[in-house]
Amino acid sequence: MRGTVLAAVAVTAALTLAGCAKDSGAPSGGGTAAGSPCKLAPKPPAAAAGTSGSKTPEKADGSALKVGLAFDIGGRGDASFNDSAAAGVDKAITDLGVKKENVKELSAGPNESEDAKQTRLRQLASDGVNPIIAVGFAYADALKAVAPQFPNTKFAIVDASVEGAPNVTPLVFAEEQGSFLAGVIAAYKTQKCNVAFVGGVETPLIQKFEAGYYQGAKAAAPDIKLDKKYLTPAGDFTGFQDPSKGNAAANGLIDRGADVLYHAAGASGKGVFSAAKAKGVMAIGVDSDQYNQKTVEQERDVIISSMLKRVDVAVFDYLLAVAKNDLAALPKVFDLKVDGVGYSTSGGKIDSELQAVLEGYKAQIIAGQIKVSDKPTS
Repeated sequence: MRGTVLAAVAVTAALTLAGCAKDSGAPSGGGTAAGSPCKLAPKPPAAAAGTSGSKTPEKADGSALKVGLAFDIGGRGDASFNDSAAAGVDKAITDLGVKKENVKELSAGPNESEDAKQTRLRQLASDGVNPIIAVGFAYADALKAVAPQFPNTKFAIVDASVEGAPNVTPLVFAEEQGSFLAGVIAAYKTQKCNVAFVGGVETPLIQKFEAGYYQGAKAAAPDIKLDKKYLTPAGDFTGFQDPSKGNAAANGLIDRGADVLYHAAGASGKGVFSAAKAKGVMAIGVDSDQYNQKTVEQERDVIISSMLKRVDVAVFDYLLAVAKNDLAALPKVFDLKVDGVGYSTSGGKIDSELQAVLEGYKAQIIAGQIKVSDKPTS
């Protein structure tokens, strides 16, 4: 697994630089970070009113739905990806009238077999659960086998699509767009001009987070140093549920100079936060607003922001579409334009000046003026 400093990420010509000195001070809550801060690229134009992807809330009657959640490893309580999916179902209980007793949740185990995944999905479908949401790309092969066996059951899968299965709806995201904004945040908050990424498992999906983060950091601070560490290689999904590995990886990156760490590592991110707190540096969470997560509240002071991958929005919108019998209304990709990804401001570390910068970059991405890559350059 690599831990070397990466080469610079190419950015759009619209962001060509004429660096100006950074004006932010030491990271609030970080304490000991020191060194020469980055020189920042010119700030983007202010976002025009109405460029956000806000939408009018819709209503439907979901009282007849029997909802199944097949969680990824970690399940409800992972302070990340699965919790966000659960929040979407919880919102459907509140807003659509889905009955709590009609929600069935089952969780995966680390490195389990495909048979185990298929058994879980078959159990839900055989029990009359409809629709069923598979949380995570690891269910793709299992759904390819199971979905045709239950053609009248509606399935959805987060982070993947299943070819040849018309009853499976993909819920996919522009993680690279939200991660771009996380990179901008890191560039504005670092005091060493050195930031890093911790990935749970080295897969194309997690590399989307890395790619966007690096591109955003380089757009905001062209001379910034970038580092990374993946916890496990592709195929070994324990990287999403091993806080000790997250802690060790974060400590290594901090020792090499990074003072802002962004993780896309599921429950392993708890170890990243604890390392950041112990070493007096800062961190950026992922998926949910991790500043408000009970399982990491002891480390919340080091969390600048979280890249919001709105699995909750996608799950709720999917259940709304099922209740309305209108799956065609769902977006093809949950991106910045539809608030499918974004950033949090909890904790007060994103001031109005930085938020204006973030909204400016966000508007340029939505308008297509900035093209965010979903693949690392090296």
